[in-house]
Amino acid sequence: MALKSYKARGIVLGTLKYGEKGVIVHILTDVLGRQSYMVQGVRPTAKGSKMALLQPMFAVEFEGLTSSKMSLHRMKDMVPGMVLQSTPFDVRKSTMALFMAEVLYRLVRDGEQSDSLFDFVWGSVAALDVLEEGIANFHLWFLANLSRPLGFSPDNEYIEDAWLDIRDGHYTPHPLLPSLALSPENARLLHDMLECDVRYLGEIGLNRNERVEFLEAMIKYYSYHLDSIRAVESIRVLSEVF
Repeated sequence: MALKSYKARGIVLGTLKYGEKGVIVHILTDVLGRQSYMVQGVRPTAKGSKMALLQPMFAVEFEGLTSSKMSLHRMKDMVPGMVLQSTPFDVRKSTMALFMAEVLYRLVRDGEQSDSLFDFVWGSVAALDVLEEGIANFHLWFLANLSRPLGFSPDNEYIEDAWLDIRDGHYTPHPLLPSLALSPENARLLHDMLECDVRYLGEIGLNRNERVEFLEAMIKYYSYHLDSIRAVESIRVLSEVF
């Protein structure tokens, strides 16, 4: 069986146990979009186990292997793509990482390749790891800015006190039905998140109720375009923690 190999960078979205020592790993890659890989010989308690690299939103580099006769890709020579200094050890950041991974797993289809999407996700992993201020707002910033590579971010200039029509992504001064729009308060916040450099996220002052309300507004916005976001279970956890 002839194998075709390729080099890739990837962000781990999740794993599924397969047999006694194997796992199926879902990864967002830079070359083939979202792909699923069979990894054999994984022992969580063994020294040097690959499982240490297969946590949600961990960045990896590896050699991928595929052929016309294999239903799943294989991988070898996996190494860290970046060394995370704080995310695995900070419960706030690790909760964010679980949310990001689940959102991407639900919203990005297998084989859907996008350089802009991958670059944004890779950069977001690095940004979260070094972030010191505004961590409680990070998931909101991530959702707002993820709308760009997914193709439905607002496409006209922001207007003060405008509503956002979720159907076409237009800011409008005209009131709309709540089911079809973001309120002026949430439309302004979406604009602020899109304009904010993530390093200064702490300057967007929000209380818990405002964060929950904006998260619900973004889920409504996403749901109009991508219904699969309704299946993201970690949304409830974020609403309770932040």
